[in-house]
Amino acid sequence: MHLTIKLSALKFTLKISLTMQNISKEDYLSVIYKHKDESGEIKPNVIADKLQISSPAVTDMLKKLVKDGYIKYKKYKGIRLTETGEEYARNMVRRHRIWEVFLHQVVGLPWDQVHDEAHNLEHSGSDTLINRLEEMLDFPEFDPHGDPIPSKSGIVPKQKNAVALTLLNKNQKGVVIRVNDFDNDFLKYISKIGIKLNKKIVVKDILEFDRSMILVIEKKEVNVSSTVAANIFVKLAK
Repeated sequence: MHLTIKLSALKFTLKISLTMQNISKEDYLSVIYKHKDESGEIKPNVIADKLQISSPAVTDMLKKLVKDGYIKYKKYKGIRLTETGEEYARNMVRRHRIWEVFLHQVVGLPWDQVHDEAHNLEHSGSDTLINRLEEMLDFPEFDPHGDPIPSKSGIVPKQKNAVALTLLNKNQKGVVIRVNDFDNDFLKYISKIGIKLNKKIVVKDILEFDRSMILVIEKKEVNVSSTVAANIFVKLAK
């Protein structure tokens, strides 16, 4: 009995250790770039949450990124990318999102599968290959989830008038222009209920006790939690 428990604990520890080893500096820089606030900073606990790792592990990597000149960081304060770090992270995000478009449009993978595959591919191939893919795809500005794709010159397209679905009132209408891609199960769920990019949604009702929403999508009613709605972004429609 005790031996079984010890073996299980050992396997769990090894699993965490391997996961931490697989998280590269590119992963950290991408998270910082994608989740920095309006002032351009991000807190260490946000990085730990997004990468699902411990705070000490984040602190160790932050020290390395400071030493390598990618970030500016002082203990108990926010993290900010340097010019070098910003350029590096933006290029990694660009590579990732171009691969996502390729995998979705050309290979035909659904949007809940492209993230993990693109993550494997973003570290391989030259910038020349990425530029050629971008050209072949007719210079897409947004990935399959509606996130902007930086151009090779560093210009980031802006998605105008995007608001979280939770901000809509009863009887308002919106067209989906972006969804958060943080979780494959979330993407599978919203696909199942008919939510995808450019889909029109009508808010039929909002339940006061938990702020969940009754939506109408192509004449079909669905109930979604406020958590789900907060990760769907729309532009208002008539």
